[in-house]
Amino acid sequence: MNKRGDKLISFSDTMPGQVLKLGDVVPNFSSDTTQGNIDFHSWIQDSWAILFSHPADYTPVCTTELGRVQQLSNEFNKRGVKLIALSCDEVESHNGWIKDIIAYNNLTTGFSYPIIADPKRDVANLYGMLDPDEKDAKGIPLTCRAVFVIGPDRRLKLSLLYPATTGRNFDEILRVVDSLQLTATRKVATPVDWKQGGSCMVVPGVKQEDAAGLFPKGVKVHEVPSGKVYLRTTPQPE
Repeated sequence: MNKRGDKLISFSDTMPGQVLKLGDVVPNFSSDTTQGNIDFHSWIQDSWAILFSHPADYTPVCTTELGRVQQLSNEFNKRGVKLIALSCDEVESHNGWIKDIIAYNNLTTGFSYPIIADPKRDVANLYGMLDPDEKDAKGIPLTCRAVFVIGPDRRLKLSLLYPATTGRNFDEILRVVDSLQLTATRKVATPVDWKQGGSCMVVPGVKQEDAAGLFPKGVKVHEVPSGKVYLRTTPQPE
């Protein structure tokens, strides 16, 4: 407590490891996976990639999550996105658990993406994934439910951190990928609840006199009480 009685946050209350910022080149690493040893940057090549962690193998919420990702794997493949998971267990544990994932989720496609083995927490520390509230039997922190969406330039485009008790919505992550890929090459932003094919917002940096040339499908200016011209929508660019 300080003199006013406020609780002070100690270092032990925070997640270990570095904090990655949007736009950072993600750290490279070499690690064993269920599909052999990889060099992460080489594995990404010139693709988009999603690295996502889970607290531990043979746990209920994680079993549903990895199964859902496999169900959506064709959709991610269509978008040129590589998938890779991670937990603090060994490869042998991952391989045994995959059989449960396939059975519980009724997967007819098998299991197509690799799971990283990180028993020493090397990758987890690199990416700031360790959850100080979730620990293994030895009292060592486990990984939280982290998501890192990485572009072909190997820079971080989006990150999410979920607690162990809350499963992620991978349909939302697929929607986010659609938005990231669209807005990377077009001068638009996607509004609340946007889905593929929906109208987009013209970004403020586009001058009104240039809008017609950039958006041949048309631009609608929405009148607001302030009289400012900043709410402009256009059909999703090709």
